[in-house]
Amino acid sequence: MQTFKNASAAPIVLLIAERIVENRAYLSEIDGKIGDGDHGVNMAKGFGMAADRLKGEDKTLGEAFDVLGSVLMNEIGGSMGPLYGVMFTEFSEKLDGCEDIDPRTFSAMLHSGLEGIQSIGSAKVGDKTLIDALVPAIEAFDAAIASGDMFESALDKLVIAAETGRDSTLNLVAKIGRSSRLGERSLGVLDAGATSCAIILKELSVAAKGRLQ
Repeated sequence: MQTFKNASAAPIVLLIAERIVENRAYLSEIDGKIGDGDHGVNMAKGFGMAADRLKGEDKTLGEAFDVLGSVLMNEIGGSMGPLYGVMFTEFSEKLDGCEDIDPRTFSAMLHSGLEGIQSIGSAKVGDKTLIDALVPAIEAFDAAIASGDMFESALDKLVIAAETGRDSTLNLVAKIGRSSRLGERSLGVLDAGATSCAIILKELSVAAKGRLQ
């Protein structure tokens, strides 16, 4: 069975942070069409701060997720900080004490993060939020593993589903947050949260694939 090590895997979080910072302007541009326009700025701030604290540190992936989650929950503004903060904190807790991350552990981690988000928010698939990328991604990963796919292939399918879910928000009317006040005018625009979620899941998956043994 393919696995990757939890130990010394903090660079995965650094790669995720790098990608979020790279997309700061793009995420804020999307958000500005139907939201506050600060999604990219806040995300880049939080992920950048976490990356600065992790550089040079020999931490497990779980420990790195804990640092990131804490920063996002406690040190950045906007509505997404607590949501992503609790997601990464739940990721961390699920990996606590884990040596080898196999598909079952990876799935449990994703489900735990989703449950954390759902514990503080009411969004569901179809509401034009990050849930529209996260839920299909988890479902695709689980289905792939259940059908006998290797870890690597399941990660590929996770990414495809996350990006398809992101793209589906173009045709959705926002039902949560400030953009929900726009009603039908929110059609035709990607959701910024779903977009950042797809970026995070892709970078996590690509980095994990590179460490599979």
